[in-house]
Amino acid sequence: MHEEGNSGCCCGTADASGQPEQRLGWHEYFMSVAHLISRRATCTRGHIGAVIVRDNNILSTGYNGAPSGLPHCNEINCKIYLSTHPDGTVEENCVNTIHAEINAIAQAAKHGVSIKDADIYITASPCIHCLKVLINVGIKTIYYDKPYKIEHIAELLRLSGIRLEKVDVDVKSC
Repeated sequence: MHEEGNSGCCCGTADASGQPEQRLGWHEYFMSVAHLISRRATCTRGHIGAVIVRDNNILSTGYNGAPSGLPHCNEINCKIYLSTHPDGTVEENCVNTIHAEINAIAQAAKHGVSIKDADIYITASPCIHCLKVLINVGIKTIYYDKPYKIEHIAELLRLSGIRLEKVDVDVKSC
């Protein structure tokens, strides 16, 4: 996995000597944008942001929340259902929430933006369901910050050829 060097704060402040910090690299920039977008999330169980990018240009963004016009989890009680993974682990899922990756894909489709051969930056690695959709829309590389059940998606990643790469960004110091 590739990890781009972390220049510290995501907002480009000065270092201890008063010199401007190094300019953000593309991976840090897009992951920082994904973290900012995650602050719009309305799911009470987690705030995830996603940015779809091609040729260093943002094509679409998404965060986890309810479908347009419907009540959000932070407005009503989150409705949870359980599903069982083939390895026997039980996972909780929310009836109301659409994941950030799917919302980013939906926004691209709604506005007629092709995302074939694009990359996606997500604040957490995708769940198995989102990975299947990312495969179908032609995403080439998934960049993520926090791991989420990577063991459940390893086989699909291997079979699909999609790359999964961790990008570390310090968003807490901003």
